[in-house]
Amino acid sequence: MDPTQLTIIIISFALALLLIILGIQVWYILKEIRIALQKTNSMLDDAKKVSGTVSAGIVGMSGFVNGLKTGITAITSLLHKKEDGE
Repeated sequence: MDPTQLTIIIISFALALLLIILGIQVWYILKEIRIALQKTNSMLDDAKKVSGTVSAGIVGMSGFVNGLKTGITAITSLLHKKEDGE
């Protein structure tokens, strides 16, 4: 066998082996990225739940404050009518 042919065969096997190893490493990297994206998605879902709960509490508190304002306004108007009547 000619030394040039032998060199080309050895280099071809080495490149094939390197490409196989590289492919396996890319597979593991993509697997890790998938896991990281799943965790990020889970965190975003949790943040959505928390922000929804907080906004519901704020809306409830806003309704309570508006009710208090309306009640105070009603009481003050009744007191002013009572003072005007006397």
